[in-house]
Amino acid sequence: MTQKFRLSSVLRARRAAEDVAKGAVLQARAAVHEADEEIARREQALDESSAPEGGNAWAVAASLAARQSLAASLAAARQVRQSSEELAARRTDELADAAKARWTVEKLAERHEAMVREQELNAEQRVVDELSMTAHQRRGATGVTA
Repeated sequence: MTQKFRLSSVLRARRAAEDVAKGAVLQARAAVHEADEEIARREQALDESSAPEGGNAWAVAASLAARQSLAASLAAARQVRQSSEELAARRTDELADAAKARWTVEKLAERHEAMVREQELNAEQRVVDELSMTAHQRRGATGVTA
């Protein structure tokens, strides 16, 4: 006659919430990785661009404007990476909170299981004690001594 753990649905929900949080952490880390790759591409583009050695003033001005634009896009990519890192840190904190919440309910479940086992053992012990006492009383009634 086992008792059902009343918080089993809460435990399932906490596990599901932790799985969702794990997925969010993985997505955030992937965004950081993508931002790193974008930074590398933009750095390479900036390194490969150069001001013309000679030519007319319009060509030099256009080249410098293009380099400035590449530098601005590189700065924007670095900003995106920083935002991605901050999001990943928040998601990791949320995962830790979700794991703690799951762990708390799991501990309650373990305590419940231990209590149920103890109750079952106590019930079995009472049956054994009663059988022992009944056998002792029967032996006493028939005059048999052990």
